[in-house]
Amino acid sequence: MSPRIRRLLIVLVAALLPGLVQASPAPASSGDTAALQKVVDGSWRSAANKARDRYRHPVETLQFFGIRPDMTVVELAPAGGWYTEILAPFLREHGHLVEAPSPSPAFMKRMQADPAVFGHFAKVLPFKPPAPVALGAPGSADMVVSFRNTHDWLNRSPEALAAVFKAAYDVLKPGGVFGITEHRAKPFADAQESSKALHRLPEDYLIALGLKTGFRLGGVSEVNANPKDPEDVNVHRLPPDLAGPASEHAAMQAIGESDRMTLRFVKP
Repeated sequence: MSPRIRRLLIVLVAALLPGLVQASPAPASSGDTAALQKVVDGSWRSAANKARDRYRHPVETLQFFGIRPDMTVVELAPAGGWYTEILAPFLREHGHLVEAPSPSPAFMKRMQADPAVFGHFAKVLPFKPPAPVALGAPGSADMVVSFRNTHDWLNRSPEALAAVFKAAYDVLKPGGVFGITEHRAKPFADAQESSKALHRLPEDYLIALGLKTGFRLGGVSEVNANPKDPEDVNVHRLPPDLAGPASEHAAMQAIGESDRMTLRFVKP
């Protein structure tokens, strides 16, 4: 989808739902930016993970969400810990990182073996929606983040994804941020069909769900956009997985990683 169409979508949301779209926060301080960059450049990150920075843009993404080193941040479905190895060191001295659920056993072992880099989690929570979902005491977190997970919960059921949004809303303080990146489907595609077939969601679907939950739309960023992505291929055929036949790998590598939306929701 072109940036022009995306901007029109956001304008349409603002026009139809006045009061639910609010301005972006002030830019991160130079100190926070430098601290983020230092962590992203950290020697503990593998070369393979650093190679993906040009597609995942961790500094710009976390800046857009408005992260600060003194926050309590809940990371949803951290899996192999790609973002955890950035978040944990960044929050180690002054903030708290809550994982829901635990990262992979291999990554947990890494973290436990190097507390000087990763510190200690404030908490690890069970998290398997649509089972009862709680991310902490109401109003106890400054930020909840989800990186390319929302389609997985929708693949369980629409109720599971709605429960995730509600849990994020409940745990956040007023003014708290729910930051999301997700593989983007074509605009106004059928969300459940696209999610199951392609592991992609339409941007309008997630925005509507956030507003329905009670969030305001704090901003939409194109930092993780990829205009080369036709948005009609299963994301696992693209890098880094290249799960399709070898004959298409060169074409998929030329596209790069998936086109992604980056959304910031704010609790009023």
